[in-house]
Amino acid sequence: MLQQFIQRPILAFVITILITLVGGLSLLFLPISQYPDVVPPTVQVTASYAGANAETVQKTVAIPLEEQINGVDNMMYMTSQCANDGSCNITVYFEVGTDPDMATVNTQNRAQRAFNLLPPEVTQSGVIVMKKNPSILLLYALTASDTTYDYQFLSNYAQINIVNVLKRIEGVGDVSLLGGDNYSMRIWMNPERMAGLGITTSDVIQAIQDQNLEAAAGAIGKSPAVEGQQLTYTIRAEGRLSSTGEFEEIIIKTKSDGSVVRIKDIARVELGLQSYDLTSRFNKKPSPFVAIYQSPGSNAVQVRKSCDATMGELAKQFPPGLQYEIALDTIEFVDASIEEVLITLLEAFVLVFLVVFIFLQDWRATLIPAVTVPVSLIGALAAFSLFGFSINMLTLFALVLAIGIVVDDAIVVLEAVQEKIDEHGMSPLEATKTTMKEITGAIFTITLVLAAVFIPVSFLGGTTGLMYKQFALTLTSSILISALLAVTLSPAMCVLLLRPKHEKKGLLGKFFKGFEKGFTKTTNKYIGIVNYFLHHISRPAMFLGVIVVLMVLVMKFIPSGFIPSEDQGYFFINIITPKGGSLEQTDKVTQKIERILEEMPGIQSYSA
Repeated sequence: MLQQFIQRPILAFVITILITLVGGLSLLFLPISQYPDVVPPTVQVTASYAGANAETVQKTVAIPLEEQINGVDNMMYMTSQCANDGSCNITVYFEVGTDPDMATVNTQNRAQRAFNLLPPEVTQSGVIVMKKNPSILLLYALTASDTTYDYQFLSNYAQINIVNVLKRIEGVGDVSLLGGDNYSMRIWMNPERMAGLGITTSDVIQAIQDQNLEAAAGAIGKSPAVEGQQLTYTIRAEGRLSSTGEFEEIIIKTKSDGSVVRIKDIARVELGLQSYDLTSRFNKKPSPFVAIYQSPGSNAVQVRKSCDATMGELAKQFPPGLQYEIALDTIEFVDASIEEVLITLLEAFVLVFLVVFIFLQDWRATLIPAVTVPVSLIGALAAFSLFGFSINMLTLFALVLAIGIVVDDAIVVLEAVQEKIDEHGMSPLEATKTTMKEITGAIFTITLVLAAVFIPVSFLGGTTGLMYKQFALTLTSSILISALLAVTLSPAMCVLLLRPKHEKKGLLGKFFKGFEKGFTKTTNKYIGIVNYFLHHISRPAMFLGVIVVLMVLVMKFIPSGFIPSEDQGYFFINIITPKGGSLEQTDKVTQKIERILEEMPGIQSYSA
C-alpha cells in the first residue's frame, strides 16, 4: 500500500494539500485567547427589592432563591451579594466544561420555583437569570467636552444608543453600564405633609399605579353594531405619563368637601437617574463606562475588533462635544503575547531549516523537512477544531516544541534514502522503495512511543488537567500527521528531489569541510566520555544525584504559581472606607487618589 505513494506521488501531494486546506480553513474560525478557557462557567441571578436594606433582601430574596438553586446540575458553589440599595446578585459557578446555555436553562428552572415565595415587588421588577463571563474584556468611557451634557445625559445616551447596539455583536456575552442609569421619574415625599393629611406611602403607590398606565380603551362602531354602521374607530386614550407636570397632577386623595390632594401637595417630582448609588469618572471627568463581557468560546481578538469598529461608526453620530475613550483593553496583552510566540515559532522553524541544511549540505534535501514541518503544524489546527481548542499561549508553545519533534520523521527518511543513493549507487526510486521497507515499522514505532508519552497526560482532571490536555493533544496531533507525511509525502519528494551528492566548491565547500571536521572531533570526544562513564558507573550516578539535589533545592526557592505573573499594563486600586460611610465620603478619598495619579509619570489614563 505504501509503495503506491512512491510510484504515484500525486496521491501523496493530494493528501498533503487536503491536510493544509483543512488546517487553513480551521484557522479562520478558531477562537483566539491568552490561555485556554479554564474559568468555570458562571450564571448570574439578579433581583431587586426597592427600598429594602441588605438584611431584608437576604431574608426575603436571597435565601429563597439559594434554597431552590442549590444542587443544580454540575454546580460547584454559589455566592450571593445583598446591598442596601435593594439589589441581590447570586453567582452560580459550574464545573469546567459545562455547557453555559444548559446551565442557564437549569438555573432558570430552579429559580422559578422560588417565585411564589418572593415579595410581589421583586417578581414585578423581574428576576433575571443569564450566563456571564466575570472578567471584563473592554471598557469604554463616554466623555463630554461640552459642559451642557451632564452626567445624567451621558448615562442615558450610552444606555439607549451604545449598549443596545454592542449587545448585538457576535461574541459579546453581555454589555453593562457602570456608573449612571436610565432616566426615571423620582418622587421625593414629605413625611410631615403626608402625616398631616393622613396619607401613607401605600396610598401614593396605589394612586400612581392606577393613573399611570396604558389602558385598552376599546373601539366605537365595532361589531356587533347597529344596522347601517359604516365606520369603526379604535379609541386611543392618553397612556403613561411622561413629564414632571403630569406626575404632579396625580390625585392621591379626595376629601369630603370635594377638594383633592395631588402629588405636588405632598412631594417634589423630578426627572433624574433611577439610582444614585454609583458614580464614575475618567481622567477626573464625569463619565459612564460601557463594560463588554465576552461570551464563552468566542474569539476575543475578533470581538475587540468588532466592538472598536462599531464604536467608530457610532461616534460619527455623537452630538458635538461627545467622544469615547478606551478605558481598559485586556486584549492588548493577548496580542503582544501571541505575537511574541509567533515570532518564536518562526525563529524555531528557521533554525531547524538552517541546522538541517548544514548537516545535509544539500538544498534539495532541505526542502523535504521545509515542506513537511509546516504541513504538520497547519494540520494540527484541524485537530483544534475537532477538540474545541483555541489558539492560545499553550497551544502555540506546543507547536514550537513540535517543530523539533516532527522534523525527525522527515530527516530519518531522507537520510536513509540519501545514504543508499551515495553508498550503494541506487537510483532515487529504488533507494526510496528499499528504505521504506526497512524503516516504515520504525516510524510507526517512534510515533506510538511519543503518543504514549503525551496522550495519558490529556486525561488529567481539573483546571490544570484542562491546560495539560490542550498542550498534550496539540503535540500528539502534530506527531501523528508528521508520521502520515513521513510515509506518504517524504518518500514521494525523495524520489523527485534527491540526487547523488557532489563535492561542494568555493567558500561554501570550505565551510562544510570545516564543519564536518569539527563535528567529527566533537563526536569522537563524546564517544570517549561515554566509554569512560561506561567503565566508571559510580561517577555518572554521583553526578545525577548532585543534579537531583540541586534541582530540589532550587525548586524550594523559586516562587510557584498557576500561571506566571506578567505586567499587563494596568493595575487596580481598591478603596475600603469605614462601615456606614456615605458615597460622598468615599468619593472624597477617591478624588485624593486621582490627584496623586494625575501627577504620577507613566500613567496614560485612570478610571474611578
